[in-house]
Amino acid sequence: MPDAERPAGTAARDRVPGTAAGDSPPGTAAGDLAPGLAAAAAGVAAASGRRAVVLIDGRSGTGKTTLGAQVAEQLGAQLVHLDDLYPGWDGLRAAADAVVTDVLGAPSGYRRWDWEADGPADWASVDPDLPIVVEGCGALSRASAPLASLRVWLESDDAVRWDRAIGRDGEVFAREWDRWAAQEHAFIAAEDPAALADVVLRT
Repeated sequence: MPDAERPAGTAARDRVPGTAAGDSPPGTAAGDLAPGLAAAAAGVAAASGRRAVVLIDGRSGTGKTTLGAQVAEQLGAQLVHLDDLYPGWDGLRAAADAVVTDVLGAPSGYRRWDWEADGPADWASVDPDLPIVVEGCGALSRASAPLASLRVWLESDDAVRWDRAIGRDGEVFAREWDRWAAQEHAFIAAEDPAALADVVLRT
């Protein structure tokens, strides 16, 4: 994509008010910035002649799902949650790879994971011509970054993340927290998604 020729983490910060690295406007929720983020992605897409692709990444409990839904609504975009792709509790890396090969690749879709049955489910198709927002830990990698119009990384204090994530998913996630956190650490160490991001927000 032509957008891949600009260094990640620069241009979009100039286009989206209040989105300097690690800096949200005081008292402003990340979701309040959704219109600006969507406009930035749409602008890059229009300039490149390609569809808008937004990648929203961050560790558990940083607000990716909420922000992803709001940006997708603003863009009129398809929304893909990586929670639907992870092949079980050890599947972060596999889902990150599937973003590139399947979701944004030639198959234009992904294999759903049935968490209750603990196995693969049906294939979900994605329209390769329509705008798309992909949210989840593993969305933003060195391989996926060049395919995106806008790359967003979310950060929160650990205690805040725990309260949000466990408040949402309950005891099941509490039991798997350390197991999943180890994968997040490994992914961040390997890919450094914050450095790839155009926008870094504290939520």
